[in-house]
Amino acid sequence: MIDHVSVYVDDLDAAKAFYVKALAPLGYTVIREFAGAAIGMGVAPKPDLWVIKGPVRQGGQHVAIRAGGRAAVRAFHEAALAAGGKDNGPPGVRAHYHPDYFGAFVLDPSGNNLEACCHERYIE
Repeated sequence: MIDHVSVYVDDLDAAKAFYVKALAPLGYTVIREFAGAAIGMGVAPKPDLWVIKGPVRQGGQHVAIRAGGRAAVRAFHEAALAAGGKDNGPPGVRAHYHPDYFGAFVLDPSGNNLEACCHERYIE
């Protein structure tokens, strides 16, 4: 079981503004904050995503957050783009992972790849 993941950004204020808006549809909020250094986000009571001011890794990082369903994946994508993210893959089935994998990808202001995904079987 993963306890937490860290993403490094070059502008913490811009990243905070982006992540707060982009992850709201997934129930994420800022739970802990170290002024000028890091924010800890997640679904209360414990943060599982740390956004840290520091050297951005070459090529960025990839973080996928499980969504409660396809509507939440779509809402994440829309919110992330409205928050200034750059589309890196619109909401859709990614059958090369498995037949029911549904995800959307957005680059944050530092170039990290943020994904929301769900694995529920889709029934029309």
